[in-house]
Amino acid sequence: MRINNAIKEATIFLKNKNIQSAKLDSEILMSQVIKKKRDYILLHSDQKLLQENLINYKELIKERAKGKPIAYLTGKKEFWKFEFNAYEDVLIPRPDTELIVEEVLKIVKNKSKLNILDIGMGSGCIILSILKEKKNFKGIGVDISKKSVNACIKNTLKLGLSNRLKLYKSDIDNFDLGKYDLILSNPPYIKKLDFNNLDKNIVNFEPKVALYGGLDGLSEIKKVINKSATLIKLNGKLVLEIAFDQKNKVKKLLKDKGFYINKVLKDLAGNDRCIISTKI
Repeated sequence: MRINNAIKEATIFLKNKNIQSAKLDSEILMSQVIKKKRDYILLHSDQKLLQENLINYKELIKERAKGKPIAYLTGKKEFWKFEFNAYEDVLIPRPDTELIVEEVLKIVKNKSKLNILDIGMGSGCIILSILKEKKNFKGIGVDISKKSVNACIKNTLKLGLSNRLKLYKSDIDNFDLGKYDLILSNPPYIKKLDFNNLDKNIVNFEPKVALYGGLDGLSEIKKVINKSATLIKLNGKLVLEIAFDQKNKVKKLLKDKGFYINKVLKDLAGNDRCIISTKI
């Protein structure tokens, strides 16, 4: 079978399974199988596929039809300016989270050295992107998930940053190492009601521990704020990702722990997504 015919069949199959990005996904998975970029596929669409590649391709398409995310099928995800390895049971980086990187780089543009803590770093996409941009910064990442720590180790090696990032497997409640100029966190913040209504592709495949924030969505955010109040230096910045409807409650939690609210950032859809605060 030729590349274009295989992609055409796969696209129809995925569309029938209600996969919105059927054609794009079919092309991405083809490039994964034949180990070529997407533009190669477009230029060589009449090329005949090896039988083993066709078999592998059909298997990937079947997995995608079940809702398995593309990042888990390809083992990679673009974030900020870099490619990160993606692993099952580790949260897939979201474009909205790039807001944190963008804002932090504005905040620290005149800083030459900073000590950063990323609470619940997952794949490491936030802190590694910042360290890659700021050559003299150092960081620590903490996550309760062993799989996340292992994933971050691999991404740290991939980006050549193992000399500037240390990682710890720990609940933040039990972490007491150091004082930080900047603390970042994209904690689990989805409340029970919203979690039950999440897209099945997310619920069935991505780790609940990285998404579910308890009954009101604030249980992990509270832990992050409480611990940050003791780990952050005076005038240090805390940057938190939040749910679209949590702004007022999170602002109160921050103020109660001695933080001044600098600004609230909106995401690509215009929803409140990130709070910047300063320890005073």
